[in-house]
Amino acid sequence: MVYLVGAGPGDVGLLTLKACELLQAADVVIYDRLADDAILNLCSAAKKIYVGKSAGKHTLKQSEINQLLVEEARQNKIVVRLKGGDPFVFGRGGEEALFLRENNLPFEIVPGVTSAVAVPAYAGIPVTHRGIATSFAVVTGHEDPTKSESSINWQKISTAVDTLIFLMGVANLPQIVSKLIEHGRNPNTPAALIRWGTKSAQEVLITTLAEAPHAKILPPAIFVVGEVVNLREQLKWFESRPLFGKKILVTRARTQASKLSRALKNFGAEVVECPTIKIVEPSDNFRQLDAAIKNLHDFDWVIFTSANGVEKFFGRLKLHKLDARALNKVAAIGAVTAEKLSSFGIIADVVPKDFVAESLAAALKNFVGGKKILLARAEEARDVLPEALKNFGAEVTIAPAYQTLPEVPAQIDFDSVDLVTFTSSSTVKNFVAAHGVEVLKKISSAAIGPITAQTLEGFGVSPAVVAEKFTIDGLVEAIKNFYGR
Repeated sequence: MVYLVGAGPGDVGLLTLKACELLQAADVVIYDRLADDAILNLCSAAKKIYVGKSAGKHTLKQSEINQLLVEEARQNKIVVRLKGGDPFVFGRGGEEALFLRENNLPFEIVPGVTSAVAVPAYAGIPVTHRGIATSFAVVTGHEDPTKSESSINWQKISTAVDTLIFLMGVANLPQIVSKLIEHGRNPNTPAALIRWGTKSAQEVLITTLAEAPHAKILPPAIFVVGEVVNLREQLKWFESRPLFGKKILVTRARTQASKLSRALKNFGAEVVECPTIKIVEPSDNFRQLDAAIKNLHDFDWVIFTSANGVEKFFGRLKLHKLDARALNKVAAIGAVTAEKLSSFGIIADVVPKDFVAESLAAALKNFVGGKKILLARAEEARDVLPEALKNFGAEVTIAPAYQTLPEVPAQIDFDSVDLVTFTSSSTVKNFVAAHGVEVLKKISSAAIGPITAQTLEGFGVSPAVVAEKFTIDGLVEAIKNFYGR
């Protein structure tokens, strides 16, 4: 089966649910030049073939792309042909579908959100509006160069509709404007050029039809002509978000990055995930943790210092055919760890006000004398908490629940990054090991709390942002405050 899938205008959040499902199921993804490479992360298991086109540079001719679809489909594969915007809006999806039909191969069309409507919307420009515009037309700004003359009926299209949207028209802007004015469109008609629409790099230039050819803007951009452009001043919303235009690096483990990435994106940032750690089983293959779980009834307290520790602990607990009833008293280092415990039906008996080991130790001081404590934590961790508990008279057993290892370094253009976030000391250490401390000294950094900040300072880096509340939400709030919004 071949699926001709629209990838939408750029913002990965505008991808349809069906497109997501197909990308995850695909054996082969044949894709164009996409506005957001994050879309390809959804199809990590598929073979990816780039066939994109840019001005003056075509990876493959259209006939070669058509043949490639046939060749891959005949190998009994699920083939996704991923196209920016919608396959049938200047996407040449019809040509590809016809070629598949000629070769007796099945196909499905999966519409995408077209940039013709979405990009003006992200610029605060409705293509229709009661009392201003009741019609709109979408026109190619880049006709087939082999044609002897234009097939656009300029005489009628110039004044027949209220709003005109030209796609891929920056290079031909002088000719487009000339034709519109020649055939009756008022030179003073409001116009807008929107570059990288729906992305955090979005640029909007408001002008008039006559002045548009003098605009200094590069492709890819959409050209909008009509009175609706005047509504932008009141309706612009996308660029008003507090982190708009900021490129922020997230260094959390790949499996944990989504919450922070989503929060930053919701406030307008462009997020680049650059995981520096991965969460794996402890080096002893859970031997110490399993031994502790077998004797869990002997422990008066079980202490968790991270959500990862909670998740790994309860995974092993289930393997031993035990559940929450096997635990006595439970303590959590902070709100996020306590929240993860609650997902397993456990309400923590102790959660300190400040989410650091020193505060947790102080909160437990009057409860642990003469008690047996099980500390389920990362294999590599500070000894502040177990040492303090021992000083309070507790018998402490440390059982590694997981370990953090360096992730394969990602190739990142650090010159374009505004801020890099760190959510633990291990993310700092592994970032420096992978990319060097000099890179870090050139970029503003944000730390989730004082311990992470101390690790940065140990490398000679003073973090620009340190969260007052040591959670993901607290980190995002601190970043917003840092940018004064």
